[in-house]
Amino acid sequence: MKILIVDDEIRIQEVIHEYCKIENFKTEFATNGQEALKKLNETTYDLMILDIMMPKMDGFELLELLPKDKKIPTIILSARTEEYDKLKGFNLDIDDYITKPFSPKELMARIKAITKRNNKQKKYHYQSLEIDYSGHTVKIDEKIINLTPKEYDILTFLIDNKNIAISREQLLSKIWGYDYFGDDRTIDTHIKMLRNNLGKYRDLIITVRGLGYKYCDEEE
Repeated sequence: MKILIVDDEIRIQEVIHEYCKIENFKTEFATNGQEALKKLNETTYDLMILDIMMPKMDGFELLELLPKDKKIPTIILSARTEEYDKLKGFNLDIDDYITKPFSPKELMARIKAITKRNNKQKKYHYQSLEIDYSGHTVKIDEKIINLTPKEYDILTFLIDNKNIAISREQLLSKIWGYDYFGDDRTIDTHIKMLRNNLGKYRDLIITVRGLGYKYCDEEE
């Protein structure tokens, strides 16, 4: 997941970036609405964290000027606590509004909640490989591939973090849970079975030597 953080306070950017790193979220930054608008027109992001009070162009102006085809899930993160500001934000189709000072852990939880909601309607396509997140199905050449729940979770987690190297420990904690006491061989075994089930698309899951795995559907 790639997140655009739009805030003129460098310390706020740094804090959010550090917590995003823990969750394997990529981050980019803008310090005002003008800079953010340029980035949004040039790059695809999965979510935006947006301050209101910024120089040159504030957060509300950015939302009003953003073309419909560039709109993305947005969380406003602002020191402004008035009900008017919150209502204005939601009228501009934001997904959440968090007031400063804020809890970085709560922000991460809200990002995950928004992502989960959006993923219910999400589909992934690569050539003849199709994944319907809402139907929890994987197809190759229009035929359903029978994956185990853990194989499906590993595949979609890797796809959601495409091109990011994910360690075996991260996969264990994300897929099995933080209290799981298995070892790395559990992941390797499931990856092997997943690759077998993916057939001609097995090479989309790349082994990162000494670390774990990553998913890549583009030539490197």
